[in-house]
Amino acid sequence: MAKASDVKRRIRSVDNTRQITRTMEMVAASKLKRATDRVRAARPYGDALDEIVRSLYDPALAERFPLLRRPVTMRKAAVLLLTANRGLAGAFNVNLIREAWDLLDDLRGKGVEVEAHLSGKKAIQFFAFKKAPVASSTTAIGDDPSVEDAERLIGPLRDRFAAGDLDAVYVVTSNFRSALSMPPQTIEVLPVRPAAGQVAPDSYILSPPGTVILERLLPLYVRNAVYRALAQNSAAEQGARRTAMKSATDNASEMLDDLKRTYNRARQAQITQEIAEIVGGAAAFE
Repeated sequence: MAKASDVKRRIRSVDNTRQITRTMEMVAASKLKRATDRVRAARPYGDALDEIVRSLYDPALAERFPLLRRPVTMRKAAVLLLTANRGLAGAFNVNLIREAWDLLDDLRGKGVEVEAHLSGKKAIQFFAFKKAPVASSTTAIGDDPSVEDAERLIGPLRDRFAAGDLDAVYVVTSNFRSALSMPPQTIEVLPVRPAAGQVAPDSYILSPPGTVILERLLPLYVRNAVYRALAQNSAAEQGARRTAMKSATDNASEMLDDLKRTYNRARQAQITQEIAEIVGGAAAFE
């Protein structure tokens, strides 16, 4: 049986770890609230923007607007993978990386030349470990992503698509449904494909003409799609981290209970041995 002093040291170590995981759980819960509010705040603007673009969209406009261009054969595509800069979030980063890796393999299997663009330290570390080629990478996106962050990520790819250098742009992010449900998803942001549904042409009185409005809205539409992806990913990361830290805290509590029982048994055994030694010593002097 382990010595009581050794068990006591281990109890202190586990208790310190539990305090850390509990604190991280509380921090993640606080950040999750702000991130969830950000996702909800972005939804009305995104839905309205999608509705307007959908009402003005016509496949015949593809020749006039480069962002609507749909190549007959896809030659080259870009995959933008969004992950976190930190771990301790369960399988959050692993699931995103697997989704992107499978997408890259699938596109290559179809004869498409692909580029990997990475956001987040975890994605960068994985691709470095695999010695896989990376077109660009950044760790500058924090817990509070902004529209400017989205523009920095998608702006160069959008310009290259408009110039004909890329035939498609995909974003791999989380589909944030709740703090417990955040599966990875792949979004095709270019070419622009408005969501299914119809809006009556006379729903709006347009000034300037619809084509002018569409020309101005399409870049915003693409940027907003990436911003919403960043917002969802941030919320999903905090939800996953809170869940992981709660599980770690619960496990530490269970381990502490076991260690305390072990300590009590070891202490009882030690006391019993000491009493036996005292009784034996006293008997020796009789």
